[in-house]
Amino acid sequence: MGKPLGEASYALWSEVALLFRDWGEFTYLFGSHPNRTVLLNKAAPVFFRSVQVALFEATVLRIARLTDPPKSVGKSNLTVQQLPDLADTSIAGELTRLVDEAKKAAGFCRDWRNRQIAHRDLELALSNDAEPLPDATIETVKKAILALGAILNSLTQYYLNSTTLFEFDGVPGGAPTLLKVLQDGMKLKTERLAALKRGELPSR
Repeated sequence: MGKPLGEASYALWSEVALLFRDWGEFTYLFGSHPNRTVLLNKAAPVFFRSVQVALFEATVLRIARLTDPPKSVGKSNLTVQQLPDLADTSIAGELTRLVDEAKKAAGFCRDWRNRQIAHRDLELALSNDAEPLPDATIETVKKAILALGAILNSLTQYYLNSTTLFEFDGVPGGAPTLLKVLQDGMKLKTERLAALKRGELPSR
């Protein structure tokens, strides 16, 4: 790839791989099984609501950053938009197409960042007549993340004859571990309450 493209692609690959991992954690907890949401709400509803909002907004911000222009306010950004100019001409056209698709898929992220997360648009906050924010759902976020993965896989397929399976879940020490601890804790809590109702002292 050469140094400029190699360094940029590796840094972007690392960012996107972490994005996939963290999004997998989010969807494992909040988007893949209703019973998990029920468990979180029983255990600590206020806390996990805050976690859900924080993780979702952080993901939206990361997608917006990764699809930003190569430069802003005179300074260079790490973004997929820089890749076509760094790559061979024979792959640049395909990368440009994929980058355009990613920008389109991530358009809602930029609007959310500009008017809701990084800044609080006054008209949006105070007026019912303000232009509403575009839908930001698990499906639209997933589409944007997949578009980013497609760019990097196209690049590595061309240069390295390999691709990355970015989508995975069940990270050791991650969301599944947390849910197991919560399940055990809620089961123990139920057993203790039942013992107290029977007039017994809990054994532990």
